[in-house]
Amino acid sequence: MENEQHGQAFDPASFEHVPVLLNECLDGLAIDPAGIYLDGTAGGAGHSRQIALRLDAEKGGRLISLDQDPDAVQTARARLAGLPATVVQINFRCAGQALERLGIERINGALLDLGVSSHQLDDAARGFSYRADAPLDMRMSQEGETAADLVNTESREELARILKDYGEEPFAWQIAGKIVEARETSPIETTLQLADIVASAMPAAERRKNKNPSRRTFQALRIAVNHELDALEEGMDTIFEHLAPGGRFCIITFHSLEDRLVKNKFRRWSTACTCPPEFPVCVCGGKAKAKLITRKPIEANTQELEENRRSRSAHLRVLEKL
Repeated sequence: MENEQHGQAFDPASFEHVPVLLNECLDGLAIDPAGIYLDGTAGGAGHSRQIALRLDAEKGGRLISLDQDPDAVQTARARLAGLPATVVQINFRCAGQALERLGIERINGALLDLGVSSHQLDDAARGFSYRADAPLDMRMSQEGETAADLVNTESREELARILKDYGEEPFAWQIAGKIVEARETSPIETTLQLADIVASAMPAAERRKNKNPSRRTFQALRIAVNHELDALEEGMDTIFEHLAPGGRFCIITFHSLEDRLVKNKFRRWSTACTCPPEFPVCVCGGKAKAKLITRKPIEANTQELEENRRSRSAHLRVLEKL
């Protein structure tokens, strides 16, 4: 089905995406040509294509590539044509359902590249960017509640919580107050309207120091609109459940909230004993379900940092199921 956007058909060639930490992901997955792999975040199919190229269809090698964004799905289908890959439009939190529908019980590896794709940021009309004026949207799936719905309806308390919890925004209460004040005059409908309101809530010293004072607010709203942290929590659980013993799980995060969540879950899965630290001996008889392949996150090397600005905040963690 063609995805119509702004009265014209979407062109997959316009979906630019430079895969972050590509070689590190391929190494982390330790790809078996006869294995079945999952890419939960197809995006522009940069990682997906390189995984699929390493698989041997005759030996049963196969890639399942997921994305909730219809633009990404159309792009991935075009870029994976002729390769042993199946593309499904679904949020990776439902990866288990997608695999079960395809009759797949176990996978040999999975990758999640979290955050916003370059295409979503660069397409101003999607409303993710505070640098270009557009309707305040931010929906990755292009369905459901928009960021505009959220800022025009939530209470000051709830807006402040979202900005604090998801954006780690120190001026959350002040920004929430300015949003509520502004919407009493007229609805907040565009990205630059919101960016101006955020700037007006900041002390002058902060505005001088911070070139993009809206960055944390936009991140927080995007996470809230797309329920990203809930999706990550659920998605990790269902994907881990479907991993075969020896299967690798690679996750790239782009901010501390995601990274903390991944680090803690990986640590829990790779810890045998869950007894409180004050217990002198283990009484839980727990067994580790996985082992950490990376104790510390892998970051981009100097060359990648120079070539791809988006890699600056990327952290890759890798786990192997026992």
